[in-house]
Amino acid sequence: MGVRRRGALGDALEAARDQAFVGRTAELALFREALTDAPGACPVHYLHGPGGIGKSTLLRRFAREARRAGRPVVEVDGRTLVPTPQGFTAAVGEAVGEPGVVLMVDTFERCQGLESWLCEEFLPGLPVGSVVVIAGRRAPDARWTSDPGWADLLRVTSLRNLPPDDAARLLHVRGLKAGAHQAVLSFTGGNPLALTLAAAVAVREEAVREEGVRSGWKPSQDVIATLLTELLGDIPSSAHRRALEICAHSHVTSETLLRALMGAEAPELFAWLREQPFIEPTGAGLFPHDVVREALEADLRWRDPEGFVDMHRTVHQYLVERVRTAPEEQMLAATGALLFLYRREASANFRKWREGGHVEDEPYTDAARGRVLELVETAEGGASASICRFWLDRQPEAFRVYRSTQSGEIVAFFAWLRLREPLGADVDPVVDAAWAHARSTAPLRPGEHMALARFSVHPPLYQRTSAPMDLMHWRSLGEIFRADRLAWTFVVMRDNGYWDDYLSHFAMPPAARRPRVGQHTYALFGHDWRTQPVGSWLDARSNATLSDDPEARRPHRTGEHAELVVLSRPEFDTAVRDALRTLRRPDALADNPLNRSRLVSESGATLPELLASAIEALREGRSGDKHHRALTTTYLAGTPTQEAAAERLGLPFSTYRRHLTSGIDRLTDLLWRSELSGTKITELGQAATR
Repeated sequence: MGVRRRGALGDALEAARDQAFVGRTAELALFREALTDAPGACPVHYLHGPGGIGKSTLLRRFAREARRAGRPVVEVDGRTLVPTPQGFTAAVGEAVGEPGVVLMVDTFERCQGLESWLCEEFLPGLPVGSVVVIAGRRAPDARWTSDPGWADLLRVTSLRNLPPDDAARLLHVRGLKAGAHQAVLSFTGGNPLALTLAAAVAVREEAVREEGVRSGWKPSQDVIATLLTELLGDIPSSAHRRALEICAHSHVTSETLLRALMGAEAPELFAWLREQPFIEPTGAGLFPHDVVREALEADLRWRDPEGFVDMHRTVHQYLVERVRTAPEEQMLAATGALLFLYRREASANFRKWREGGHVEDEPYTDAARGRVLELVETAEGGASASICRFWLDRQPEAFRVYRSTQSGEIVAFFAWLRLREPLGADVDPVVDAAWAHARSTAPLRPGEHMALARFSVHPPLYQRTSAPMDLMHWRSLGEIFRADRLAWTFVVMRDNGYWDDYLSHFAMPPAARRPRVGQHTYALFGHDWRTQPVGSWLDARSNATLSDDPEARRPHRTGEHAELVVLSRPEFDTAVRDALRTLRRPDALADNPLNRSRLVSESGATLPELLASAIEALREGRSGDKHHRALTTTYLAGTPTQEAAAERLGLPFSTYRRHLTSGIDRLTDLLWRSELSGTKITELGQAATR
């Protein structure tokens, strides 16, 4: 409570702080009510939040407000006092007994052990009319907040990041040009300390010009190091830091995820994470504040790039498997969690991660029919509504509806059609165009099917980026990842160019044909999963996120990935026979189309190795040994002629030829089933014996 003189440096300092202070209007209003003893005002305020959230700044503003109101102010800091009742009493001194005193306790986490004593003994002894503000990283103990005696006296406030408007005002006050705000806001997430540090650095750097920050601007390592020190505090061990890094990289972290990645330590680490002030809980698990996430990611990428790659690939593998195996009702969330790993790609700009929870994805029911038809007619016209009615009658299970969590109204819908034959091609020009493209490029083979994201309807924004469009996108990819025998997918969008780069990024270039329905033309963005299977597609997406080179994350143009071939059954049979004949001639074998088939690509083996494995698998089943011996002797042992092979086997030539022919037929059948289903040769061979 030092003496202040008019014109002193302290006055200038406080005036500058006043000018730089933004936001926190609700907290200031509550504190002013306490100062004036307004009806219903609470005399004790407990503020909690992570480091850098602005607790100390707000306390300084409160102290200035109190002094302006003529109140005596006592300020103590948990970092400097002895954390005992005697030490606390000595720190506040006799002034705390003055009428109308305002007591400010900062960094309370350093003396949190005094909480019970404070609420049960010290605070009740203060004079009537006193106001107390306590600020710390940890929330108050539940015994305090549940005490009925404190119910009308204690106000607990969890301080959050500044909202976008206030964050922009802070950057403006700090001298950052308006054009540079978005780059800084994207990194900081509205954390006041991060905003202040990043703005100070950005103002100094040449990257900041009149038009703003150049693309690719990143915070300096000094900024990141300072933030991590302030935000995280002490981290108990390397395992705790690893758990933090996993939490920062993942959309939401559950104990199940930690157990899969860190083993038996998971329960302890999860319990520690949930206690941290910069970690928020959800129904699905935990996630860190934005600035903590960004700072941890940036620090690990810089400090240990190999460790970051290892962690990313481990998390990615777990989430891919989770998408494939999750129960139907959990598929959407699992897909969203996987796609979150790709958020650094250019395509992330099309997603509305922060709008999660605005709508809910639900199965279509007959009760929603009228609303679905109303939405499609509003967005696409009567002709499209007639086609939608056709598909509702034939594939109602393909439809999903999106209900607003605020109004309860259905605001959007989506349809994922599965087709094994040209059903509806005479009714729906879009489906007709999809079949025409598939027939002219790579027709479906027996047992395969095509899928279309036929309707993506959200009238307020139609097919622009929105929360419903996010969920539609997640569902499309989830269905693709889990599908069996899927050949083609087509995503149907209005032909206006808006989605061209985004879907090309996902290796879905537009087909040449543009079907017309009513007054509108549509683009079909297609992908043949037989030419680039899901596994390699996911690997490409994952690898793109690991690169710091913007070129590596740009949208893919047609033909940039090495495509596999799609062979018909006659073509496949011919290729197998040619491969057997040229098995010992590497130059000729290199030209065999099987080298670029799904069969070889997903086996992880060379074509000769795969053929040898398949021949070995023929041992199983009826007459398997005869077929195995005939093929092995003829093609693997290097016997110069078939006559020599029959002689080596001790068989009449006609018997040998019968064994060889039926063996080739069995071998080709086995390989074809593996090509279509993706099942390993060894598993198919074992199945043949059951």
